Amino acid sequence: MRNRFRHFAFLPMLAAASLALLAAPQASVAEEHLVTSKSLSPEMALKLARATMAACRKASLQVAVAVVDRSGVMQVMLRDRFAGPHTPETARRKAWTAVSFRTDTTQMAANTKAGMEASGARGVTGALMLGGGVMVRAGGALVGGVGVSGAPSGKLDEDCAKTAIAEIQADLDF
Repeated sequence: MRNRFRHFAFLPMLAAASLALLAAPQASVAEEHLVTSKSLSPEMALKLARATMAACRKASLQVAVAVVDRSGVMQVMLRDRFAGPHTPETARRKAWTAVSFRTDTTQMAANTKAGMEASGARGVTGALMLGGGVMVRAGGALVGGVGVSGAPSGKLDEDCAKTAIAEIQADLDF
């Protein structure tokens, strides 16, 4: 009788292999329908805002700093005591514009001047084509944006943001 069932000894291995094959395509199909993305944690957004404020103060600038997530949603707003009343909203719009258009706002200002092909982007509600909005990347992926407002020029606003991002980049990439 033992010899009659020896032909079926492979069945447990066949069943396991079949289950593995059936599961593999389902996993890849599910992965095709889902997207994984990174975003700044509230703690990292606050660290970035503080580093940006410190960079501006070091340059004797009173500014507002906004940090948004990769979707443009506000995470942190800091306003120095002598920054103008318009600066928080301006900083937020700069950060939002940078992540929305996936371009730093100094470049957007140049790309959207009158007569340029992309000039219509200036009509997008909420967009602000002034220097000082910078994308934040971690490991090459967009994770947020920082906007600075209050310095005498968009270039100075942008310099503060880029200095701060460079300062915390190792933490972002970790």
